[in-house]
Amino acid sequence: MKVLFLCTANSCRSILSEAVFNHLAPAGMKAYSAGSQPKGEVHPLSITALQRAGISTEGLSSKSSDAHAELAPDFVITVCDKAAGEACPVFFGPAVKAHWGLSDPSDLHGRAAELDAAFDNTLEQIKRRLKAFIALPFDQMDAAQLKVELARIGTL
Repeated sequence: MKVLFLCTANSCRSILSEAVFNHLAPAGMKAYSAGSQPKGEVHPLSITALQRAGISTEGLSSKSSDAHAELAPDFVITVCDKAAGEACPVFFGPAVKAHWGLSDPSDLHGRAAELDAAFDNTLEQIKRRLKAFIALPFDQMDAAQLKVELARIGTL
């Protein structure tokens, strides 16, 4: 199973989602990430948040969704924040699609401890959602049921 996480810059939320998914997922499941307007580098606080959580940062990079043109993912999950007026990328194809909006902690300004807390909170929210996702009985659900469950998980 292949899961593609998309956001705008591919430097924070989608990167965190990719790393956490690959940390938690059993064999046979793999996550990727990309952005519609990639920054070209992973946000340094994304890296330090993952390191604090004991999650590997190896191989993480900010890239365009074009990098995954041949991926054929089973699931595409956008993690941009539509509530903030942010344009989410669209990925067409037969994949089951869901939107799990997350506020962008890299937009915040403040003291180092406040910024670290914001990244850690985003990471915890992603972990909750991904644990629920991985626990789904995929072999017992059709695409419509999966879409309903993914929408529910996006509210966790």
